[in-house]
Amino acid sequence: MSSIKWYSGLINEPLTAALKPALPMLAVGTLAAALSGLTKLGALWCLVQVIDDQSVTWIIEVGALLLASAILSSAASWSTHKAEAGFAARLRRQVAQHLIRLPASTLSRWDDKKLRSLLSNDVLSLHHLVAHLPAEIVTFAIVPLVSIAFLVAISGLQALLVLTPGAAAALYYLWFMPKISARHGEQRAKVMSEIVTAVDEYVRGIRASRIYGAQSGALASYHSATDRFTHGMITWVRKVATAAAVAVSLLQAVATFAIAYAITYQQGTAAIAAGLFFGLAIVTPSLRLGHGLDYVSAGRNAARHLTDFFRECPLPSANARVPGNRVLLEAKAVTLMAGGHSVIEGANYRFSPGTITVISGPSGAGKTTLLRTLAGLEQTHSGSMRLSGIDLAMLDEEARHQAIRLLPQGSSALLTSVRENLTLADPEQADEKLEAALRQARLEVDLDAHAGNLSGGEMQRLGLARMFLTSAPVLLLDEPTSALDPDTTKHIIKSLQLLAHSQGKTIVIVSHDPVCAAEADVHLQMQGNTLRVPE
Repeated sequence: MSSIKWYSGLINEPLTAALKPALPMLAVGTLAAALSGLTKLGALWCLVQVIDDQSVTWIIEVGALLLASAILSSAASWSTHKAEAGFAARLRRQVAQHLIRLPASTLSRWDDKKLRSLLSNDVLSLHHLVAHLPAEIVTFAIVPLVSIAFLVAISGLQALLVLTPGAAAALYYLWFMPKISARHGEQRAKVMSEIVTAVDEYVRGIRASRIYGAQSGALASYHSATDRFTHGMITWVRKVATAAAVAVSLLQAVATFAIAYAITYQQGTAAIAAGLFFGLAIVTPSLRLGHGLDYVSAGRNAARHLTDFFRECPLPSANARVPGNRVLLEAKAVTLMAGGHSVIEGANYRFSPGTITVISGPSGAGKTTLLRTLAGLEQTHSGSMRLSGIDLAMLDEEARHQAIRLLPQGSSALLTSVRENLTLADPEQADEKLEAALRQARLEVDLDAHAGNLSGGEMQRLGLARMFLTSAPVLLLDEPTSALDPDTTKHIIKSLQLLAHSQGKTIVIVSHDPVCAAEADVHLQMQGNTLRVPE
C-alpha cells in the first residue's frame, strides 16, 4: 500500500503516457535486481558450506553465483536507467508540446525560472522514483525473507536476535530519517535553484551590477542564497547526518557480529558464519531503501508541479489547413476578455489582404490582447477569428505558424549571430536576401555580428527584418517602431506597405505612433469595447 501511496503523485494522463512505454523495461530491470539479490544470497549459502566443507565444488559455486549476481545487477541498472532516460525525454517533449499550445496570458504566469525548474529540477527529481525505487522495494520484500529462511534453517530461531541492530537502524531509515531529511532536502533544492537563477541573472546583467555596486541586484541575491545554503547544510549535518552516522554504526559488523557469535558459537562454524553473513544481508536492503525514501517527497512534489502545469488549459487545435497565400483575416461577432472584463464586445471586421491596418487606442484598451487573439495565441470569449473562412481554433500549431507571424512588443534576439536570427524566418534564404531585409529595416550590421551586442532599437529592427523575410501571408506587429525615430519609422512603414501591396499580405500593426497611423492604409481605434475607424 505504501508504494501505491508513493506513486499516487504520478497518476495523471501526461505522466502516465510518458511512463507507460518504459514499464516493460522497468519490469525487466526490477526482476533482474531481485534475481541479483537472490543469487547473492545463494553465494552466501555456498560460502557457509565452504566454511564447513572446503570443497572445490562449493568454491566454484560461490564464484559462479557472485559473477551471476554482478551481471544481473549491471543488467538491472542498465535496464532501469535506460527506461528512465526514455521516460524523461518523453516527458520533456510533452512539456514542450504543451508549452507551445498555452495561451499567451497563461504562459505569462510561467516565467523563465518556473519553466527551467520544471524541465530540469522536477524531471530530474522523478529519476529515483522511476529508475531505483521499484527495484529497491522488490528487493526489500524478497531478500530479507529468503535471508531469514536461510538463517533459521542453519542456526535456528534464536538466530533472529542477530537482526536487532539492523532492525533498529532500518526503523530509523524507513520512518524517522525521511521525516527530517525531506524537510531539509526540499529546502536545499529550493536554495540551490535560487543560486543557479541568481548566477544566471548576474551574468546577464553584470554591467548593471557593476554600475550599482556589488551588493545590489542579482549579486546580492546570490550572496543571500549562498548564505542560506551554507546555514542549511550546517543544520542538516547537525540534525540529520550526525544522527545517520549513529544509525550506520548500528549496522556495522561489530554489533551484529557480537550478537551472532554470542548466540551461535556453540553450534559450530557454519552456524556462526550464517549468523554473520545473513544477519547483515537481511538489513542491507532496508538501508538502501531508506536512502531512496529521501527522494520520494521531492519526487512527489515534482509530479505535483508537472501535474499543475499540464492542467493549464491549452489552445484548441485541429488539423485544418489554410488555402492559398492570399488569405482574409476576419473577426466574427468577437468578444474578448482581459483581466476579468471585456475589451471588445461583438466585433465584426475584415482585415483585407494587400493592406496595412494600424490599431491604436488608450493604454489598457486591449490592443495586445486583440493582436494575440488574431495570432491564435488567445481564445475568444465568444465569436471567432477566421482565416479564409476557417476558425483559427481549427488550425494546428504548424498551420498557424505558416499562415501568421507575430512580432511581440519588446521582442529580444537569440544570443547568436544576426544571420542565425534572420534564418529563423526562412532557413534557405541566401545572404543577399538577408542583407536586403536588413536594409528594409534600416539596420546596418554585419551578418556575422553577435545579436546580443545590439541595442534595443537595433533588436527591434532585427525583428522587423525577419518579418520582411517570412512567407506567411499575415503579419502582426505589436509596437514595432516604439524605439525608432520618426524618419526611420516612416521608411519602415513605407517598406511594409510595399510588401503588403506587392505580395498581397495582410499586415496589422498595434501602435501609439501617429506616424504609423498616418502612413497606414486603414486606421482603427479601440475604445469603449469597440473597434472603429476614428472620425
